[in-house]
Formats: sequence, structure tokens, C-alpha cells
Amino acid sequence: MDRVKSSMQQVPNAIPKVIRRSGGANSLELEKENFERGQAVSINKAINTQEVAVKEKHARTCILGTHHEKGAHTFWAAVNRLPLSSNAVLCWKFCHVFHKLLRDGHPNVIKDSMRNKADLTDMSRMWGHLSEGYGKLCSIYLKLLITKMEFHIKNPRFPGNLQMSNRQLDEAGENDVNNFFQLTVEMFDYLECELNLFLGVFSSLDMSRSVSVTAAGQCRLAPLIQVILDCSHLYDYTVKLLFKLHSCLPADTLQGHRDRFQEQFKKLKSLFYRSSNLQYFKRLIQIPQLPENPPNFLRASALSEHISPVVVIPAESSSPESEHVVETEDLVDTEIPVLPAVETKFDDLFGTSAATDPFNFNSQNGMRKDDKDRLIEQLTREIQALKEELESFRLESGRLCQALRGRVSELEAELAEQSHLRMQAVGESEFLKVELDDLRRVKEDTEKEQRSLTEIERKAQANEQRYTKLKEKYSELVQSHADLLRKNAEVTRQMTVARAAQDEVEAVRKEMQEKVKAAQDAADRQEREQLEQLEELQREVVSSRAEMNTLKGTMALSQQSSEVLTTQLTTLESEKVDLVESLSTKEVELATLGEELERVQSSLASERESGVKTAEALQNQLNEKESREQALESQLVAARWSSLLGAVEEAQRIVQDSLAQIDDPAHISCTSSADYLASRCQASLDCMDRLHSARETFLADNTGVAEMIRAVAQCGHLVGDTIIQGSATSHMVHVEQADALSESVKSCGAEALALLGQMKERENLTTADGFKLRAALEGILATAEKLRPRGLELQQGELGDLVEQEMAATSAAVESAAARIEEMLSKSRAVDTGVKMEVNERILASCTDLMQAIKELVLSSKDLQRDIVESGRGAASMKEFYVKNSRWTEGLISASKAVGWGATVMVDAADLVVQGKGKFEELMVCSHEIAASTAQLVAASKVKADKDSTNLHRLQHASRGVTQATAAVVASTKSGKSQIEETETMDFSSMTLTQIKRQEMDAQVLVLELETRLQKERERLGELRKKHYELAGVAEGWGEEEQGNECLRIYMVNHQILLSTREGMSVSGSTW
Repeated sequence: MDRVKSSMQQVPNAIPKVIRRSGGANSLELEKENFERGQAVSINKAINTQEVAVKEKHARTCILGTHHEKGAHTFWAAVNRLPLSSNAVLCWKFCHVFHKLLRDGHPNVIKDSMRNKADLTDMSRMWGHLSEGYGKLCSIYLKLLITKMEFHIKNPRFPGNLQMSNRQLDEAGENDVNNFFQLTVEMFDYLECELNLFLGVFSSLDMSRSVSVTAAGQCRLAPLIQVILDCSHLYDYTVKLLFKLHSCLPADTLQGHRDRFQEQFKKLKSLFYRSSNLQYFKRLIQIPQLPENPPNFLRASALSEHISPVVVIPAESSSPESEHVVETEDLVDTEIPVLPAVETKFDDLFGTSAATDPFNFNSQNGMRKDDKDRLIEQLTREIQALKEELESFRLESGRLCQALRGRVSELEAELAEQSHLRMQAVGESEFLKVELDDLRRVKEDTEKEQRSLTEIERKAQANEQRYTKLKEKYSELVQSHADLLRKNAEVTRQMTVARAAQDEVEAVRKEMQEKVKAAQDAADRQEREQLEQLEELQREVVSSRAEMNTLKGTMALSQQSSEVLTTQLTTLESEKVDLVESLSTKEVELATLGEELERVQSSLASERESGVKTAEALQNQLNEKESREQALESQLVAARWSSLLGAVEEAQRIVQDSLAQIDDPAHISCTSSADYLASRCQASLDCMDRLHSARETFLADNTGVAEMIRAVAQCGHLVGDTIIQGSATSHMVHVEQADALSESVKSCGAEALALLGQMKERENLTTADGFKLRAALEGILATAEKLRPRGLELQQGELGDLVEQEMAATSAAVESAAARIEEMLSKSRAVDTGVKMEVNERILASCTDLMQAIKELVLSSKDLQRDIVESGRGAASMKEFYVKNSRWTEGLISASKAVGWGATVMVDAADLVVQGKGKFEELMVCSHEIAASTAQLVAASKVKADKDSTNLHRLQHASRGVTQATAAVVASTKSGKSQIEETETMDFSSMTLTQIKRQEMDAQVLVLELETRLQKERERLGELRKKHYELAGVAEGWGEEEQGNECLRIYMVNHQILLSTREGMSVSGSTW
């Protein structure tokens, strides 16, 4: 016993640690310790690195262990200590044992195993990186086991071995076609994983050899027995579920299911056929054969032809593997003799070997073994078992050493990789330090720019907050409007139901009244008939009695003659008897008729009472319906008025909020245009008309409350928007106009609140006409029309025509200027001679070149504008495009005017210079002005152009030509001025030192005066340009803030243009 314990302690991590025995340990602890030790030994023997099939006795011990502890905690405690990720054969045999536990183990095995789903998934992904051998098979097998666990967790009605009856299969779907549909899809996925493992195992074997008889081949084929068992049940259930789905759903809907089943049927049939031919499976399992053709699900009767495949596992024969093996010292008992195997087999063949048996040859021959021999044999078997365990422990220790060596190699590789990564990190650290210095410098530059953008972001944030508030208010208004509409729809539906119920009650009441009336008429007729029959019977009785009295008198008179009357008496007596009998019969009939009459009268009375009660009940129901209808009508009226009152109050809140916002200091930064204010005023006036018509309709019939609510809500929204836009517009106009507009807006808000206050009272609703509010809105509209920019007063046709007219006028002005220059050149040649004629020809020639360059620029600008209009107008006309882009259009018009005016002024200046009356400086200034105007025209033309446009390149080339021509004009003017003006020779020889000093001081004074004058003129020029841009902004409809920004921007742009133009002219002039 001590040797067994010492040998078990030498194996590291082979057996889970258990609590050692102590003197006070009870039997439960001993049993638990023995159970865990036995399970650990069986698991380690079943899951090892030897490439042989798992022995059934070890797997069976593991299965029984799960039923013993009602779970798989011990199994997973032992498995988690195995290096499954480092040995593919070990992982493959683990999958085989785990598959057996999932099928035949305790139901809690599936739940306990779901905790290790993530580890199994990672292991499958890890083994999936191998493309051959056990690694790929392990990846596929692990995916199958994960799918199996997920299937049983989703469908807990299915046991692990998938054995179910048809009734249980129907209960699993809960008689819901959607559940059956989803269950079929999950079974398809499950069966697909089974088939993938099947194909993976067969593809990894060399089928040209008898691999099923080798230990390695059996190791791979052994798990397929579990797969065949699963596939047979999944195929059977899939066929039954598909027939059930085809009986409930259209065939087209299940086309995908049929295609997938056809594919899986072909694979499964082929795999079953190939498996049945292997020698390994022939002695272990009887594999069924599938039909030649798959079932026809479109024919419901084909279900009766379906035969469920049955897998037969033959009974296991006694073999060394199935014999019980002593595992621990707890199973050894020296007091119980164990007979040898030879004696057991002999007894099985010839009967028991009792001492009294005459055929017991061992006893007869003196062969009975004593206790010493039995003990020797028992110890021999114990030594053999210990040798086997020792060998297994040696193999386990060798496997652990190999695993530790592999782990050490991995750690060394990781250490080398970490060292390499550290070197890389050092290099990257140096590089990042350099980048950090660069980023710091960039950060300093960025902070400077960020400070300049902070103010812009603050304004944008204020506008964003304002927009958010308006959006929230609008959302609240829309939500309240939707709630009111839903309330109105509910009330209308209740009214419809009440009216339908009233009509139904009225019809039932009329029907019951007709039935009662018909019953009364029938009862009256029957009563009259019975009374007539009774009166007739009474008359017959009276006549019979009268006849009897007559006969009595006759009989008294006939007594006098006895002989004659004897015969008559006898006759009369017989007649009397007949009459008495008839009288009694009549009396009986009369009594019967009387009873019948009483019965009819009682039934008639009961029918009358029931009819009266029914009529009273119907009348009560009718009264209840009428009272309920009146209550619903009153509730409906109240709900309508409350809905209208809610809409009015919401409109008041909107207007009050608008009036409060115009006094908010944050609102001062908000601006708007007079054009947008006019559109809001017009929309408010249209809404006032709609409100008036809705009010008239509501006063005539209060069922039209929905239109009234919509009109009130829209009116409040539009009036509030008008107030806000009016206040925003007042921030862009002069003080007097702003004050007047603000007063008009506040007056409009007050009138709107007064109108809404009148509408909250029912008695004042008829007098709430809104005339004062309409007048206030019309006043704001008139003010807005006055404030609209003059450029916006043009109609669509006028603005479109004005562009064409200005471009045509510019072309005409350039043509006229060129003609005048030619005329001046011809006159100069006829009159002037010498240097003056040379100077005039040079100046006029440069002016002619400039006019030609301007003409080319105007033509290129026209072509580019045509391309812009064609590419941007879409389905609109050219004039509509100009109106839509009015600011751009006005820029073109302004630039065209400037070019035409500059050409005309330059020709006038050249004429004066040629005549000797003008100044050369005027001609140079005109040249600079033309350069700036053409630059403005180019900028206005290409602002909407495509950068890859051919006409844009032509325009830019023409612009450079104008610049060069302008430089040529300036250069020729400067050269002519230097030739014509006579330079005075400075002679200071006759002047004394005092005179020279005096003139030097006078020259310095003159220089200072001229510099001061030059500075003042430059400042004056700057102010003139600012005023020019300011007036141009007012003419084109810019706002106050927008105007200042636009003036500054245009000023800077034109200043840069003039500087670049002058520099170009200076370079060109010096070169020329």
C-alpha cells in the first residue's frame, strides 16, 4: 500500500489535490476523496498522448462519474491541468471524451461546460492555424462541440443523445411555425458541423491502405461513432420538421431549406456509405443506409414513406478492455478470494466448482489452492498493476518534462523578442523627442492662431445655442400638436362608437315593439275565437234544455193514455238517455274548453308580462345609451375646448418667449435681413386669414376644432418668428429705423397676446377678429419693404437682363475706346513731329494694346459665365440662375461697370496727354485703376467656376495679358515724360556758402512739406476707398456687421491687387 501512495505522489499534477485522511475524517470525505482520485486516474488514462483510440472502460468511468456528482466539475478540474494547447493528439482525445460526456453524461454537464466556452473557442482558433494533421481536426472538432453546447442551451428540451419521440419533437416547437422554422435552421448548422468533421477525418486518412486496422487510424476514426449517432437523429428530425413546415408555409418560402437539405443529404449518404465499408466500424456499429433519393417535401404523403435511420451498436463482448482493473489501494481486499481467469472460464463452460460437485476435477485431483497461493496470485496482480501505473507515471513525467522544455524555449524566444522591442522603443523614444520639440514649436504657432479664432468660435457657439433653443421650441410645439391630434382622433372614434350603439339600440327597440304588437294581436284573435266557440256551446245547451222541458210536458200529458203512450214513453226514455249522454258529453267538452281557455288566458298574461318587462328593459337600456351619449358628447365638447385652450396657451407661451428674447442681451448679436422679415410677415398674414376662416367654421360647428388648433399653433409660431426676426433686423439698420421697427414688433406681440387672451374665453371668441394684429403685421411688412436693399428690388427678368446689358455695355465701351485711340493716333501723326510724335505714338500704341487685352478679357469672362450658368442652373433658366445667385450677379455687374468706366476715363486722359493739356500721372493712375477693375472682374467670374475649366484658363491668361499691357502703358508714359520734360541744369558756381546753406534749408522744408502732404493724401485716399466700399455695400444690401467685414476684406484684396499690379508694372516697365 505504501508503494502505491509513494508512486502516486511522484507524479506532478497528475491527480487533483485532495484532502488527506485524518483520524476524524468521516465516510463522506473518504468517499469523495476516493471518487476524485478514481476520476483523475481514469481521465488521465483516457486522455493521453498515445495515438490510439480511447478505451471504452475509461470513458465509461468518466460518464458514470458525472452521474455520480451530477455535473462535470471534477472532469474540468482534471482537464484544465492538461496541456491541450501544446499536443494535438491530447486535444483530439479530449474532444472525443468530452463528446461522449455531452451525449451520455449527466444533463448538467452541458451547463457546467458553458463556463469554458471561451477557452474552447480560443483553442479552436489556435489549432485552426494548422493546415493538416490533428491540428486542423481539433479545430473542426472544437467548433462542433461548441455548436452542440449552444444548440442544447437554446433548446433545453433536446437531451444530449438527441433521442426524442415525435410528441416531444412537437412540444419542442411549442406549436409555433416560427419556432419550427428557427429550429430547422439550427439543426442545419449543427449537421453542417458534424459533416465537416466527417469530411475532415476522411480527407486526413490515406484510404488506399487499410488504415482502420492501425492504431493511428482507429484514433482518428473512433470519434466518428458519436458523429454517426448524432447525424442519424438530426437527419430524421430535419425531415419531419421540413414536412411540418411545408404543411404551414408556401413552398417558395422554404426553397432555401430544401436546397440546403439536398446538399447535406448527398454528403451524409456518401459518408454513411464510405463508413459502412471500413473494417473498424463493422464490428462496433451498424450504420444505416439512406434512401436513393431525398424525400419530396412538396408531396405531403411522402412523409409516410420516410423511414427513420436507426444506428445499431452490438452488445460488447468480454475483452481485456472491459474487465475491471484495480485502480487504488481502496479497491484491494485480501479477505475476499479472487478466482483465476482459467477457473472462471471453466466454470462458465461446465458449471460451478463447488466442493460437492462430482465434476469438480480440481477438487478430485487435490488441486484446491490454499490461502497462501491465492495471496501470492493477488500480490502478483497488484505488482503488475503497480508496474502499469509506474509506466504511466513515467510517460506522464516525460510528457511534462517535454512540455516544460517547450515552455522554456517559448520564454527564451519571448525574452529575445522583448529585448528587440526594447531597442526599438529606445530608438522610437529618441525620434519622438525630436518630434515633441517640433510639436511644441507648432503648438506655439497654433496657440497664436487659436486666440484669433476664439472670438469667432464664441460667436458661432452663441448662434448655435440660439438655433438649439429655437429647435427645441419647435420640437415641443410639434409634439403638442401631435398630442392634440391624437386626442381629437380618440374623441372622434368614441363618438362614432356611441352613435353606432345608439343606432343598434334603436333598431332592437323597434324590432321588440313589432314582436310585442304581433303577439298581442295573435292573443286577441285566439281569445275571440275561443269566446265564440263557448257562446255556441252555451246556445246548444240552452236549446237542449228547452227540448228536455218540452219532452217532460209531453210525457205528463201522455200519462193519461197509458197504452198508447207506453211505447212513446219507452221511446222517449231511450231518447232521454241519449240526450243525457249527449248532455254529459257536452258538459265535459265545455269543461275542457273552459280549462283550455284558462290556460290560454294565463299563457297570454305571462307573455304580456314578459313583453312588458322586455320593453321596459330595452327602454332602460335606451335611456342609458342616451345618457351615456350625452355624457360622451359633453366630454367631447370639453375635450375639444381643452385642446383648443391648450393650443392657445402654447401659442401665448411662444409669443411671450419671443418678446422675452428680444430683451435678452445675448440677442443683440443676432441679425437678419429685411427680405426674410418680409417673408415671415407675409406668412403670418396668410396664417391670420386661415385662422379667421377656421374660427368661423368652429363657431358654426364645433367639430372643426382640429383645423382651429392647427391654425392657432401655426399663427403663434409665425408671429413669434416675426417678432424675433424683426428684432434681429433692427440690429442692422439706423437708430431711428431700429427704434421704430422695435416698437412695431413689441406692438405686434402685445396685439397677439391680446387676441389669444380673447380666444381663451368662449363668450369672447366671436369678437376675436384679429384686426389689430393684422394691422400691426402689415406695418412691419411695410417697414421691411422700405428696408430691403435696392438690388433686391429688381425682378427676375430685370436682374437677368441687367447682366447681359452691363456686359454688352462694357464691350461697347472698350470698342469705343479703341476707336477713339485710333482716331487720336491718326490726328497726332498729322499734326505732331519729332520727339512729341514718337512719344504720342508709343503711348497710344500701348493704350491700343491694353484695349485689345481688355476686349479679350471681357470675351473670356462671358464664355466662363456661360459655362458657370450651364453647369449650375440645372432645369432652371439662365435668368432664374442669376436671380438665385443675386450676390454673385451683382458682383459681376459692378465689375463690368468698373471696367467700362476705367476704359472711358483712360481714353480721356490719353487724349489730354496727346494734346499737351493733361498730366502723365493721370494716365498712369487710370492704368492702375483699369488693372484693379479687371482683377475684380476676374475674381467675380471665377468664384463659381470649375478649377479644371478651359475657359477659366483662358480668362487667367487674358488677365495676365491685361497686366502686361497696363505695365507697358505705365512704362511708355514714364519714358515719354522723361523725353518731353526739359531737365534744368543745376549751376551752383556763382552761389556763396550762405546762399547754398539757405537753399539747402528751403529744400529740406519743401521735402518735409511734400512728405506731410503725401501722407495726408494717402490717408485721404484710404478714407475715400472705405467710403466707396461702404456706399457700395449699402447699395448691394449688406448688413452693418457684414458690411464692415466685407469692406475690410475688399479693401485688403484690392490693396494686394494694386500692389501686385504695380510691382508687375515696375518690372515690366524697367524691362521694356
